[in-house]
Parts: sequence; structure tokens; C-alpha cells
Amino acid sequence: MNTPAATSLPQRAHSAALVLFSGGQDSTTCLAQALSKYERVETIAFDYGQRHKVELQARLNVLREIKTLFPHWAARLGQDHLLDLAVLGQVSESSLTRDMAFKMEGSGLPNTFVPGRNLLFLTLAAALAYRRDLQVLVTGVCETDFSGYPDCRDDTMKAMQLALSLGMDKRFLIETPLMWIDKSETWAMAHALGGQPLVALIIEHTHTCYLGDRVHRHAWGYGCGQCPACELRARGHARYLLTNQA
Repeated sequence: MNTPAATSLPQRAHSAALVLFSGGQDSTTCLAQALSKYERVETIAFDYGQRHKVELQARLNVLREIKTLFPHWAARLGQDHLLDLAVLGQVSESSLTRDMAFKMEGSGLPNTFVPGRNLLFLTLAAALAYRRDLQVLVTGVCETDFSGYPDCRDDTMKAMQLALSLGMDKRFLIETPLMWIDKSETWAMAHALGGQPLVALIIEHTHTCYLGDRVHRHAWGYGCGQCPACELRARGHARYLLTNQA
């Protein structure tokens, strides 16, 4: 079967979305955008033995706050799904699933890379979306401010969209709102979508730190301040503030 571009999909295909929602800054921004666009939005997350398992609680806090602060979005927010993907943690040797120091590998990728993670996430999300009659899969992957993860690249997302659509005989659209913007622009997108209340929600309730630190509070949110995820979030927030003040 052919998989047409997003612009040629029938209007009905744009009525419902499933957001891959980890509880971090990126996926929260994607969720906000989906809620501003689609009539029905559901969320999905995965417990894969990640060291920063605190994100699974953070995402529930974010969902609660969105419903409270944005009642017009709450009416569109549907069921939340959490899938057990422990097998991914069992087969991967990554600093996100093992107690090891962060470093660059000989391949040129950081050891935070979990091989196959986004591929599995999207496959399972599509299987759920098939059953729930959700046509759009929304994910916060990005090529601009990323660590070179091959499963975050635009080419990978296009290939997955085609494979999932062919393999399930259903037209899926994989939407990547952050693909070509950096972290400071992600902060700006959140502000454009939900104003300062959404920015404040992201700072206080989302989780990014690879070490799961919810003790140390910074201007950009909670985290150790030293892992790659914290450093990226901090730099992006600083640039966002400078741009807004200019």
C-alpha cells in the first residue's frame, strides 16, 4: 500500500493522536502541541528498567497539572497507557539501564544510547494505536540538539512510518514537532502553546536528568546538573531566557 505525505492524508486521519510521553520536557511540549491540534489525544510510556525511573511518576504529575491548568486541553486528553518493556533493559548495555559512568563509545555514540529503544517504542505505540483507532503517533525525537542517536533521525522516522503503515495495513503518520529545532526553541514553543503557566509546569514537574535527581532545583528544573541531559536542558533554557530578554 502507498503511504501518502501528511498533507494528503484525509482529514479524519488528523482527529486523534497517541503521544509517546515520558514526562520530560520534550514529550510534554509535544503533548501540548497535540492537545492544541487534535480532538482526542492519548498518551503512552514504557518502563524499560531505566535508571531515571522517577520520570514515570513525573509524567503522572504533568498529566494532572495539565488537566488542572488547561481545562480546554483536559477535555481532549484521553486514556494514559504504561507498558512493561523490561526486556529492553535486559538486552541493552547502556548507562541508562546500567549503573555505569556516562562516556563516548568507540562508535562515536554516547553510552546513553539504548539500541532499538525508539524503534520498539514506535512499534508498540502503533500496535496500541491500531486498536484504539489513533492515526497519528507523536514523538519528541530531534536531529538538531541530540547526541547522534540513529533512532532519532528524520530518515529513521520516515522509514518507521512506512514500515508500520505497510506492516499493519493502516495509514500512520509519525509526527516529530521538535525534529528541526534546538532546546531553546523547544522552550519557546512551550511558551507559544501555553504561555508562562506551561513553561512553569515544565520547569517544576517534568524530568530530564539521567540520574533521576529530584532533589537539586535549578532555574530550568530538577536534576544533577552534570549529566548530558541536564547540561542540554540548562543550556537551552539559558539561551531561551536571553532570546526572550532581547
